[in-house]
Amino acid sequence: MWRLRIAEGGGDPWLRTKNGHVGRQVWEFDAAAEPDPDELAAVEDARRGFAEGRHRLKHSADLLMRIQFAKANPLKLDLPAIKLDEHEDVTDEAVTTTLKRAISRVSTLQAHDGHWPGDYGGPMFLMPGLIIALYVSRALNTVLSPEHQKEIRRYLYNHQNEDGGWGLHIEGPSTMFGSALTYVSLRLLGEGPDSGNGAMEKGRNWILDHGGATYITSWGKFWLSVLGVFDWSGNNPVPPEVWLLPYCLPFHPGRMWCHCRMVYLPMCYIYGKRFVGQITPLVLELRKELYKDPYGKIDWDKARNQCAKEDLYYPHPFVQDVLWATLHKFVEPVMLRWPGNKLREKALETVMQHVHYEDENTRYICIGPVNKVLNMLACWIEDPNSEAFKLHIPRVYDYLWVAEDGMKMQGYNGSQLWDTAFTVQAIVATNLIEEFGPTLKLAHDYIKNSQVIDDCPGNLNEWYRHISKGAWPFSTADHGWPISDCTAEGLKASLLLSKISPEIVGGPVEASRFYDSVNCLMSYMNDNGGFATYELTRSYAWLELINPAETFGDIVIDYPYVECTSAAIQALTSFKKLYPGHRRKEVDNCISKAANFIESIQKSDGSWYGSWAVCFTYGTWFGVKGLIAAGRTFESSPAIRKACDFLLSKELPSGGWGESYLSSQDQVYTNLEGKRPHAVNTGWAMLSLIAAGQADRDPTPLHRAAKVLINLQMEDGEFPQQEIMGVFNKNCMISYSQYRNIFPIWALGEYRCRVLAAGKK
Repeated sequence: MWRLRIAEGGGDPWLRTKNGHVGRQVWEFDAAAEPDPDELAAVEDARRGFAEGRHRLKHSADLLMRIQFAKANPLKLDLPAIKLDEHEDVTDEAVTTTLKRAISRVSTLQAHDGHWPGDYGGPMFLMPGLIIALYVSRALNTVLSPEHQKEIRRYLYNHQNEDGGWGLHIEGPSTMFGSALTYVSLRLLGEGPDSGNGAMEKGRNWILDHGGATYITSWGKFWLSVLGVFDWSGNNPVPPEVWLLPYCLPFHPGRMWCHCRMVYLPMCYIYGKRFVGQITPLVLELRKELYKDPYGKIDWDKARNQCAKEDLYYPHPFVQDVLWATLHKFVEPVMLRWPGNKLREKALETVMQHVHYEDENTRYICIGPVNKVLNMLACWIEDPNSEAFKLHIPRVYDYLWVAEDGMKMQGYNGSQLWDTAFTVQAIVATNLIEEFGPTLKLAHDYIKNSQVIDDCPGNLNEWYRHISKGAWPFSTADHGWPISDCTAEGLKASLLLSKISPEIVGGPVEASRFYDSVNCLMSYMNDNGGFATYELTRSYAWLELINPAETFGDIVIDYPYVECTSAAIQALTSFKKLYPGHRRKEVDNCISKAANFIESIQKSDGSWYGSWAVCFTYGTWFGVKGLIAAGRTFESSPAIRKACDFLLSKELPSGGWGESYLSSQDQVYTNLEGKRPHAVNTGWAMLSLIAAGQADRDPTPLHRAAKVLINLQMEDGEFPQQEIMGVFNKNCMISYSQYRNIFPIWALGEYRCRVLAAGKK
């Protein structure tokens, strides 16, 4: 049986930790465990149910975890499920019952260390990188057991589209990037060219019908080159020498968004080495299967800039084509021969110093799954017997998640802190604090244990790192990368809990740690008042001209976002109420500039584009909440009035809101197919309108939306897992599996306390 292990790892000499592995979530297959027939049957039912409906509902509901937790934390709901007829009013009793059922259920899904584990998958291009890296380092069967490989195959087959291809993410149409890499992964995992009841043949046909693998994106070209099924001369250059340039240049990699530079850092090492894995019989077979032309006759120079139209979200500007051609034809030949190769050796040495710094400061988790795998491979290429490679191996499992659709690679090592901070705020908003005190106390422990308590070692400027002391990460303290909005949400939740009796929620965070958090948070503000994600915005938007990743938008620099800026305002406003004397002038100035920034980026229709979730309902929630926290009101702020008008104009005739991921991709508000409400979008819109005083003007839209949420609640107290709700870089979707419960609870809690209660007065 598969078992989810929480906060474990102390017995592994190759695992390092700062806080006893708090937050670590790893799936293990326990072959020795006596299987429970009922549990086994429930798991198989869940798998079968997903497979049968996989083209209709592409998102798993994390049923394997729920089956395990139901056994460990059994819940008997004594409260009846509420269903309201069309003409039935929403009552306080109905809302309170719905909330108690939901929070009772959510409390059983909390891990013993205080966080809420869950699926953070969605992208389809992550697992192939891991499979290829393990294959070429000859560690595939050592790291991934037969049970791991079986579940990975299940996942890849489950998310094949009806046309035979695979998408960039689980809900997306087929792309060459997704299709070629997934096909290759299945072959490396032991599937034959005709396996899967015709699925492999369908996948191969999709690839060949769309031009063959020469049309894969640049990241795909890279991975296929590592494997030996694509020639390095068919790649645009990734020269490591850029790391030797002076930092004053606007295109120095140290000025780029950290996720971008941390991917291209090990990538340029592997490219600079022109590393190719062992050419095995399987690699030779793939050379025949992936292309329309014989491998030896492919025009690799032409292939450098080929990209399937299905993948092309960000086409290369002409200036980029000129740049790559110049580097390819004139610079690279010099770097491969003496004396240029001496400079390359120096560059590669510098690059590996930065790789090791990243590895050591994240306990070998790394900032994300792409650079995790690339760093691991770079360490192996540098020295196959290195300690660094051995330290990487156990952290592979931190990224793997099992659900009824199979085993996926997550977009981070989880969203532990983020989800916990939001869940705390949601429960507190219901005013049912004493009833769910134990849940809040556990969550409080997790938040306290996850704060980053020091900066990275050494001269931060030399390593292009921002301060981190006092910050909160997205996931775990061991991961450790500080983020502006995670710091803000961690601070907000901690401040909320500090106002509740310690007998209920435990002792508060120490004031000095609040001060550290505020110091870190304010350090993120850019000159324009906006807050980016991990660092300050270090260069110019025109640098996006050299974005080489055809399938992602806005990756080169760390842009300021409405979400990060609003979260900072809300946190600082909460802080100054409790600590009015601490750096008051700086705090007030920060809030004022940030609010002005939010107003400056509002769209003409009154919305804000949400960059980290789907999409305008999310961005507008942050826009409105930030302005209100800064002291604006519906009456005083045209921006808030326009935002409310926008949200009301998007309410569905049946009540509620439902936004498709196409909103993010196309940057135009798009309803879900069939104009169905989504519990999460509905929650965001309700929270915005309630905060803006909609109940005082016309509470009818709120009553309709509340009824939608109440009627969506399932028999077990949870809200359903609907369409995918997370996004990054405009075009790739990602799962936030806790949102299905967090935001309906939060919205109904605010509705109960601020709409229904106000109506009684």
